[in-house]
Amino acid sequence: MPGTDDSAHVPSSSQRISEWVAQQLLDRIARGELVPGERLPGERQLAEQLHVSRVSVRAALQKLKTQGFLTAVQGGGTRVVSSAGMMDGALTAMVRSTHQNLCDLVEIRMALESWAARRAAERATPEQIDTIGRILAAMSETNRDGGRAADDMDFHVAVAQASGSPVYLHLLSTIRDILGNMVEMKHTEPFMENHEALMIEHHRAIHQALARRDPDGAASAVTAHLGWILARYRTMSDHSTGGTDSATDASPSPSAG
Repeated sequence: MPGTDDSAHVPSSSQRISEWVAQQLLDRIARGELVPGERLPGERQLAEQLHVSRVSVRAALQKLKTQGFLTAVQGGGTRVVSSAGMMDGALTAMVRSTHQNLCDLVEIRMALESWAARRAAERATPEQIDTIGRILAAMSETNRDGGRAADDMDFHVAVAQASGSPVYLHLLSTIRDILGNMVEMKHTEPFMENHEALMIEHHRAIHQALARRDPDGAASAVTAHLGWILARYRTMSDHSTGGTDSATDASPSPSAG
C-alpha cells in the first residue's frame, strides 16, 4: 500500500530477503490493507517501501503467485487473488439449477451481511460512514438509467469494508459477481414493480443505524432488507411456476437479488 513503511522490520541474516518480502505482503493481505482484486504497487514502489532490491520483490511476487495469493494482470502488474475465479462458475450453475438454491443464497447473505453490518456499526470510521451516506444519496437520485444497481452494489461493498474484516471481504469476493448480477435483477421489472422507494428506505435504515453506532439496529435493518427480497423471490416463483421448483422454472436467475 502506498505510504506503508515496513523498514523497521529488518529481515534476519538467516532469512532470505525475498521470503521476508513475501511475508510482509501476506501480512498486508491479512490486515485487509490489500483486498481481493486490488492491484499491488509496482515493483519499484514496493522495493522503495520495503527498502529492498527489485530483485527481491520480484522473487517474492513470483512465490506468492505460485502459492495462489497473487495473479499477473494483463498488460503488467499484479493483483490479489480470491477464490472467486475458481468458485464463481460452479456457484452460478448451482444457483441457476433450482429456485431453492437462489433462496438459500439470500439466506446465507442475511447471516453474513447482518454480521458485517453489526461489526461496521462498531468499527467503521467516520469517513466510511460518510462514504456509505454518499452512495445512498446517489442511489436516491431519480432517472439513474441503471445506475442504482451499481450504487446498490457499492453500498453493500462499502458496508463490508467498514466492517474491518479481511476474512469477510474475501468471502464476499467469492460470490461478488453473483451478487452483482442479483442486484441488477433487483432493479428491473417485474421484480421491482414500483418498489424502488421502499428499497432506498431499506438502505437508509441501514445507514442510519451505522451512523448512530447501533449494532443491533444495523443487523436488523439488513435482515429486514434481505428478508423482503427473499419473500419477493418466493412470491414471483409461486406466481410463475405454481410453486414448483426445477432447473427450468421461471424464477429469477443469479442476475437477481
